[in-house]
Amino acid sequence: QVQLVESGGRLVQAGGSLRLSCAASGRTFSSYAMGWFRQAPGKEREFVATINWSGSSTYYADSVRGRFTMSRDNAKNTVYLQMNSLKPEDTAVYYCNTDIAGTRYWGQGTQVTVSS
Repeated sequence: QVQLVESGGRLVQAGGSLRLSCAASGRTFSSYAMGWFRQAPGKEREFVATINWSGSSTYYADSVRGRFTMSRDNAKNTVYLQMNSLKPEDTAVYYCNTDIAGTRYWGQGTQVTVSS
């Protein structure tokens, strides 16, 4: 069993920054890639970013590349999403996830609202 708990979402003005955190427990966190997804009202959940087990490799959606940075601290069992130059279209619930042995785990999500 894996538990993922996101935090850090809040209301922010356009152009501002936020750092989201996702704390993991229950398994050997450092062995697995992690991802961030988001879901805006009325839209499907979409991929944002992913990071490999060691943190040496990341990949981003085109919509956030150059503005968002994903990182991890395996000693703290935590991944982060640093979000800069936020836009109103970044407004969504942000979820972290991981896939272990064919099972996908999700956190409960954290709300990010960007005002114009």
